[in-house]
Amino acid sequence: MDKNTARLIEAIDLFPRVKVLIIGDIMLDEYIWGTVDRISPEAPIPVVNVNRETRHLGAAANVIRNILTVGGRAAISGVIGDDQGGRRVMEMLEELGNNADGVLVDPRRVTTIKTRIIAHAQQVVRFDREQRHEIGPELTEAIIAYVGRTRDSLDAVLISDYGKGVITADLMEKLRGIMRERGVIITVDPNISNFPFYRDVTILTPNHHEAAAGAGTAITSEESLRLAADKIIENLNCASVLITRGAQGMSLFQKERPVVHIPSAAREVFDGTGAGDTVIAVLTLAMAAGLSLPDAALLSNFAAGIVCGKIGCAAVTPDELKKEIESRAGSPA
Repeated sequence: MDKNTARLIEAIDLFPRVKVLIIGDIMLDEYIWGTVDRISPEAPIPVVNVNRETRHLGAAANVIRNILTVGGRAAISGVIGDDQGGRRVMEMLEELGNNADGVLVDPRRVTTIKTRIIAHAQQVVRFDREQRHEIGPELTEAIIAYVGRTRDSLDAVLISDYGKGVITADLMEKLRGIMRERGVIITVDPNISNFPFYRDVTILTPNHHEAAAGAGTAITSEESLRLAADKIIENLNCASVLITRGAQGMSLFQKERPVVHIPSAAREVFDGTGAGDTVIAVLTLAMAAGLSLPDAALLSNFAAGIVCGKIGCAAVTPDELKKEIESRAGSPA
């Protein structure tokens, strides 16, 4: 086993010592599975014969599932509705063995539910039930109070922003104040509308389109990609940006350091749903476990490659990740 491979595997073995607090939008992902063998006589659309239905934790809740599945420790804070979807989310969090004390119930909101119709391993349509208005100051203060109670046990804070109202400028400002005292890593999976909120964080993980929007510039080449990343780092005074680029892999930009391009690790892409959640989860754990940013990005890329080969909102286990690293021994770090 070469040194690069050994270093990555040793970091995975340290995940159980790392605790991450996820703050963000909590969702429920529903999947309706079936087959198509005819077109509707009512309209030129496929008729899906339903075989089964499954439900999974989504968004910030999928991030915590990823962290726990790959061996880390985690807590979560966010907002759900006082409804059937919210109760199901709480049941699923409890099934993971997670302490969900930081999850707040707002009877004025609905729990976000995304329902996907899947036929023959292909997504046919998706429909969403959600509200996007910002949570009020009361709920913001409750989240910050939870952060204050748990901060001494944390190695990192992960922001999972899907633009549903939990992540606000006020919440981010207060969070930075609390974490600055302890020097805790803050990682952000960003939302296009909220880029100004993310000042002074450790790293952002936008995809190609989010990075272009966040920088206010088109990305059409390697040079424009670099300029967009530099602009994000300068505007937000953040330490680094990891831009995920689909089939082109990912690119890591840090202040005053050369760019690191990492080729995609996906052998075959069946479904990219939740891959961004996997990237931020494994990246955060790896950084908190002591890996350098390039190594942490490489490890998150391997994890994303695994979940892209699965159908639905998947997660990766430590054994799967170790086997993937060993099978690609010699990959650049």
